[in-house]
Amino acid sequence: MTPIYLPDTGSNNALEVIEILVNIGDVVEKGQALFTLESDKATLDVPAPEAGTITSITINVGSKIKTGDLIAELTTTGTEAVASPRIPEPAAIIPVHETVTAKPVLPVNPPILTESEDTSDIYAGPSVRRMARLLGVDLTLITGTGDKGRISKDDIRAHVKKIVERAQTMPIQSGSGLPTMPSIDFSQFGPIDTKPLSRIKKLTAQNLSRNWLLAPHVTQFIDADITEMEAFRKSQSLIYDKKGIKLTPLVFIMKALVGALKLAPTFNASLDASGDNLILKHYFHIGIAVDTPEGLVVPVIRDVDQKSLGTLAQELAKVGESARAKQLTSADMQGSSFTISSLGGIGGTAFTPIINLPNVAILGVSKTAIKPVWDGSQFVPRLMLPLSLSYDHRVIDGAEAARFIVTIANYLQEIRLLLL
Repeated sequence: MTPIYLPDTGSNNALEVIEILVNIGDVVEKGQALFTLESDKATLDVPAPEAGTITSITINVGSKIKTGDLIAELTTTGTEAVASPRIPEPAAIIPVHETVTAKPVLPVNPPILTESEDTSDIYAGPSVRRMARLLGVDLTLITGTGDKGRISKDDIRAHVKKIVERAQTMPIQSGSGLPTMPSIDFSQFGPIDTKPLSRIKKLTAQNLSRNWLLAPHVTQFIDADITEMEAFRKSQSLIYDKKGIKLTPLVFIMKALVGALKLAPTFNASLDASGDNLILKHYFHIGIAVDTPEGLVVPVIRDVDQKSLGTLAQELAKVGESARAKQLTSADMQGSSFTISSLGGIGGTAFTPIINLPNVAILGVSKTAIKPVWDGSQFVPRLMLPLSLSYDHRVIDGAEAARFIVTIANYLQEIRLLLL
């Protein structure tokens, strides 16, 4: 039986016991913290002088003890019991954070380990601080439940448990790293109806959320003067209407886009999975966002550079009908190198389309409007088409984007350039 006495703490004042870290019958290792005491300036841990089993504890939380007081008894194996109570020689108090490289000669009762004195106002013992460091817990986020707000190990355990439970009850949205919206009972505010999202809308929501989070979006705007282009389109429509072909402004926009892509191949590209390489594409497959009753789909018109205006008009009408009839296949919506989202038939002056990854940019088209344009001597009415170019700033910088959208506008303004 080895009695444990309070070692020399370097102070003649009585210290208060603020935490008992073991129970009778516990098996402890040499140097393991048994009790936490509090002085005027610091909290101190009393370590076990030997390995063994705690057989008695003579103090309680709140007890006032001094150097030499009997505080516990320890049953050891293979060691001689201490013959008589004695106070060990004064030993230096070792800061917890200090690394001791030389092996000290320990007395029967080793020195108390103490937390380094600092400016922190956190009320916690050294053993609690060590536990917090081990678990990576920030003590400033914990409110102690002990006397005077002291933080205990149980407080740390409760804090960690809350974090784990929160992680389990708040699932992460796919690929976003963000928690989902909390569940709210809206019926408490008034009458409601619940309508499930269509499968297409669910898939679209997942893809758009991923694209918005993965690519740093920037949007460039411009108004393209399509006065001459629209006059030419209407004149040609008389011919195409007889063939059952509707020549829409979108086919001209597709041709203008391809002309700009040939001059700026960076826009007709994709980042590889590593994000370190840009894959330049030598084909011009344009995805066209189509609005359907079930949601947004993006069929692909392939080899736009090799097709006439009439052929493109026919293919656009065909994919539009297939989309609304739910007859598109997955192959019909794969392989785009660039995407157009046109809201011109609905309205609006501008918008910020979300990039259709793995494309690096998308062109948004809004409703045309007659606007006064200064020609150098007077304002004249011109038909202006608002364009919105969203681009991936990892690949494209602002100057490149500005030049690209100006090139598209120039092609639309000078319709003859499209026919060369």
